[in-house]
Amino acid sequence: MDILTSPYFLASLFFVVAFIYSSVGLGGGSSYTALLAIFGFSSLVIPSVSLTLNLVVTSIGSFIFIRNKHAKLKLILPFLISSVPMAYLGGSIKLPKDIFYWVLLVSLIFVALRIYGWRDTSFDLKLSQNGKWVVSLLAGGILGLVAGIVGIGGGIYLVPLIIVLGLGTEKQAAACGAIFIWLNSFSGLISRQVYNTINLEEFIPHIIAVLIGGGLGSYLGASKYTAQTIEKILGMLILIAIVLLSQKLLI
Repeated sequence: MDILTSPYFLASLFFVVAFIYSSVGLGGGSSYTALLAIFGFSSLVIPSVSLTLNLVVTSIGSFIFIRNKHAKLKLILPFLISSVPMAYLGGSIKLPKDIFYWVLLVSLIFVALRIYGWRDTSFDLKLSQNGKWVVSLLAGGILGLVAGIVGIGGGIYLVPLIIVLGLGTEKQAAACGAIFIWLNSFSGLISRQVYNTINLEEFIPHIIAVLIGGGLGSYLGASKYTAQTIEKILGMLILIAIVLLSQKLLI
């Protein structure tokens, strides 16, 4: 029991999450949020910690993708135009505990559906250029708001969405996801530090863990099949969080 309550045990779990998700251009915010919820952290603490960890992991991923010239400004720009200000707005919202958990529960359900239900992202919707901009702006705004409120970066939705819309290759989508998560995590975190300041010093072991895990994951890169398989295993954490949050809200 002492091991389970140790910050180093949670940090070791965060290391695994960061390693796996960084290998495909993601920050792991959904899993950090799920784990923090499972371990009983405050609804005021969870978003700031998740955004901080997202920021650390995707800083590395963004640098690597940009250095390898996979990042395309034309691809990421419409998402950022709407998402960054919405992430800042979301970070300024201080929801009551029960409402926060309802928002978190709904967002985690969508993450679970994304992990276990979205099996094929290879088709192209053939939208016009204006249509792609409209969808990108709407998607960016929604994901940015969720990022600021809950601490889920949104990359887990954005990367397959880019492929579905036929906007870019898998590597370009991963690069876009990493940069998207980084900027929205930064925007949301800045807002939260202004409106809902928390002390992050006690989470230094966790930050170090994701720094190392994110660095290794981004550098080594898992194969596509392995990354998808382990993502589904990590999705079990999301399902556990859904059950626990449902118990808190409905019982």
